[in-house]
Amino acid sequence: MRYSESLPKVAASAASARRVIEGLSGSLDPIVLSNARLLVSELVANAVEHVPEDGRIRLDVALTNGVLRVAVTDPGHGFTPRPRRPEAPKNSGWGLHFVSLLADRWAVAADGAGKVWFELDANAARAS
Repeated sequence: MRYSESLPKVAASAASARRVIEGLSGSLDPIVLSNARLLVSELVANAVEHVPEDGRIRLDVALTNGVLRVAVTDPGHGFTPRPRRPEAPKNSGWGLHFVSLLADRWAVAADGAGKVWFELDANAARAS
């Protein structure tokens, strides 16, 4: 299963992205589904909040060979991820931190694009 959607760069797009993931209900372990909803929401919210460029957000979802792969591409020029700072505000800086804790694999595109992807093993909930 593969699915792509173009989302506007607005706060409501995080909820739209969660609904796309919700469409996989029944195909994923419930904990994996919950983790995927959280992670896609965080990545889309990051694109809306931190990318100054105008444009759309592309969401690509693929479920193949027992692996869920989700990619969020924004209109920005890319970035280098940094660890969450301990002095960061309590309500900020959690997106990539959650991705690093919950995803089985993840990365930021190294080609100058504003793209972050993560993978979750579809039927094996990760114990954290």
